[in-house]
Amino acid sequence: MLPVENVQSYPRPPALQPVAQRLRAVFAGLPIADTEAGFRVLETHHAPTYYIPPSDVVMSTLVPTARETYCEWKGRAVYFDLVVNGRRSPNAAWSYPAPTARFDAIRDYLSFYASSVDEAFVGAIKVMPQPGDFYGGWVTPNLTGRIKGAVGTMHW
Repeated sequence: MLPVENVQSYPRPPALQPVAQRLRAVFAGLPIADTEAGFRVLETHHAPTYYIPPSDVVMSTLVPTARETYCEWKGRAVYFDLVVNGRRSPNAAWSYPAPTARFDAIRDYLSFYASSVDEAFVGAIKVMPQPGDFYGGWVTPNLTGRIKGAVGTMHW
């Protein structure tokens, strides 16, 4: 059971925390990520974003793409398609190869959009994707408050 958390009380700038629960992602019937050494980033109005060490990801399923984005807090992100058994999920994962000092603990860790995998879990809880296609948070039933991402929430 996860404790109740209100996303509106998450900090800005965001905080980085180790995760006590097992994190998993499954795509095309293959467990592509499975760790007990993950981190999460907490930011006001966002569902937590989970990061998994590359040693706990099936790296052969990831194909680098040309997409890059920039986060004012974490730095430059690079993206990967997820390819398993002929199925491709474009830009399904991202990583920070040279994050800012505050987020150096997640250097090269991978985060997956819950909408781009078949299933993702925090402990035994199956997550839902954060609304919209910009943010990559994993929504769990313990979260309260207004979560950014849906139409009309991008600029607040």
